[in-house]
Amino acid sequence: MKPQSLLHIYIVPVVLTACTLLACGGKNTESNVEAPGGQQPAKEKFLEKSADILQDKTPLNAFNMYLNGFHFYNGNMKAQMEAHHYVSQLNEDMYQAVIFDGNKTAAKLMGVEYIITDKLFKQLDEQEKLLWHSHRFEVKSGTLIAPGVPQVAEHELMKKLVSTYGKTIHTWHTDQQRTLPLGAPQIMMAFTKDGQLDKALLQDRDKRFGVSTPDIRERRADIALPTPDALADAWQKNKVRQLVISDRADSAMHAH
Repeated sequence: MKPQSLLHIYIVPVVLTACTLLACGGKNTESNVEAPGGQQPAKEKFLEKSADILQDKTPLNAFNMYLNGFHFYNGNMKAQMEAHHYVSQLNEDMYQAVIFDGNKTAAKLMGVEYIITDKLFKQLDEQEKLLWHSHRFEVKSGTLIAPGVPQVAEHELMKKLVSTYGKTIHTWHTDQQRTLPLGAPQIMMAFTKDGQLDKALLQDRDKRFGVSTPDIRERRADIALPTPDALADAWQKNKVRQLVISDRADSAMHAH
């Protein structure tokens, strides 16, 4: 039997009050850039509408959880951005997320994140662990949110995520105003303590979503703070790993 997502488990028993999509934290954040190109022809719009009605999208339908947080480029904390995660829970120990630079129709696909529990993280080799970041500060600080989800359900979700780890790769750097996905993909990291995240970024996010990070932080005070693996968040120990473009033929086979 396919596992139910945490959101499904905890939201179903809750009587949800009516709210607009905007109030629930959707469609309130524009993309950072406008992609170049001509206006979409009418026949292509028709084909798109037809495909929307006729084609099955089972893998996409599984991305039913929305998380909002912040990333920075591994090795360059000054390069920070807001990230909109749409998440699918594969099983008890693993999630996968597609990441956009906004939550409106024209949002650009920035990258992906894989999220695993401490159980799976312990099975990784030492070099692999250096590519992953912990989520404990994101959760405890209140900077990671699940917009529109009732507080009781979000709280249970965060109790699970606080001890997880993420491996994040951005492929389109719209935070740098790049209108095309140019350059090498980049490994991203998450913040680990107060004072690292740009206050203006956080305040802007809170205003758009109508939330208060300090209030959220206070509500999560009862969530236990786990001790992260010593090899996670490796940038803190000057062990920065980053992707580069190489013309070496054997580099493409390195992962195999």
